[in-house]
Amino acid sequence: MDRIAFFRDLAIIIVSAKVFGIVAQKLRAPQVVGEIIAGLVIGPCVFGFVKQTDYLSLIAEIGVIMIMFSAGLETNLKELVKTGPKALAIAVVGVFVPLGGGTLLYSCFYGFEAVGSDGFYRAVFIGTILTATSVGITVQTLKELGHIKERVGTLITSAAIIDDVIGIIVLTFVIGFKNPDSKPSTVIIHTVLFFACSIGIGILMYYIFKFIDKRHPHQRRVPILGFALCMFFAFAAEEFFGIADITGAYVAGLILCNLNDSSYIARKIDINSYMIFGPVFFASIGLKTQFDGFTSSLLVFSLCFVAVGLLTKVIGCGLTAKVMGYNMNESLKVGVGMMTRGEVALIVAQKGLSVGMLDEKYFASVILLIIVSSVTTPIVLKILYKHSHGDKRTDDDEQTPQEAEPAPQTETVGQS
Repeated sequence: MDRIAFFRDLAIIIVSAKVFGIVAQKLRAPQVVGEIIAGLVIGPCVFGFVKQTDYLSLIAEIGVIMIMFSAGLETNLKELVKTGPKALAIAVVGVFVPLGGGTLLYSCFYGFEAVGSDGFYRAVFIGTILTATSVGITVQTLKELGHIKERVGTLITSAAIIDDVIGIIVLTFVIGFKNPDSKPSTVIIHTVLFFACSIGIGILMYYIFKFIDKRHPHQRRVPILGFALCMFFAFAAEEFFGIADITGAYVAGLILCNLNDSSYIARKIDINSYMIFGPVFFASIGLKTQFDGFTSSLLVFSLCFVAVGLLTKVIGCGLTAKVMGYNMNESLKVGVGMMTRGEVALIVAQKGLSVGMLDEKYFASVILLIIVSSVTTPIVLKILYKHSHGDKRTDDDEQTPQEAEPAPQTETVGQS
């Protein structure tokens, strides 16, 4: 692709995402809903002004990494530790209920086959696609609503992170059925090693940053170095341990969340995320959507696939939260917050295509699930929070949660 055309596409995305974001907010919906719809409108699904490219995919990847880093920075670490066992239970149920639901759905449409047959593996793989939660959209919605630091927001974020790790392990097991070279035990070992190394390196980096922050409070070198740490953890997680890069970014945020200037770092990160990288990430979901070659039978399957994908997360995660002692409204928030699908579902689907466990025609079903869950989750979450606490945000479309805070008085233009 011509690099000059990339600048044109970027301009179209930024403007359209902002316009649709304003419209969504005027309609009392989170801005991310408008940004996703903007991608649908300007993408191949409607007008075709912009097509997904490697350049845009890279910008979108940086966008979701920045969102997760910011989520880690704004996490209440004490609340995270407190909700850890509950988050693990919710994540486990939130993986295996959709796994069973997807397997049963495919079998009902195309027949129940013997365990070990190709048809059985295809059914299990359809269930595997439904296991992983896309935390980026839910996190951004919770930030817009001002509830990211509350116990339910922390529970959803930590459960979704664990959910992705378990989903990747399940994927490896399923692929292992067809590929003897794939070793699920290796994935488990790598996951344990990643978190063990993160704790060791994280403690060291925390004290280094604490020293720098004490010597140079409210200066831009702190968020710059923090962003570098985020990028390194995102790289190391995927390159050395086979863990999703967004998990590494979230862990990097957790390392710095107890610094005095953690909110200052988050504000600086969110300026870039809000202006460029975030809108490209959310719009890219719409850009990937194409519905060419949809037959009536495939449409019926896709609609059922979407329904099962949404309901199994709400039921599995919501009921588990209820059993854990959360009230009905909080349990619904957890279930709804966990039902978004995004980049991980695409990764799983693409992996299935590459190993022959998924027919290409079902890729449109996955895209439809991502679009529906990405649009409905922010809307339903806002309704649930409005009924329980009231919306903490204003209608000023130019404010992000961080921009609404007063700027530190000690910062000057010349600081670096």
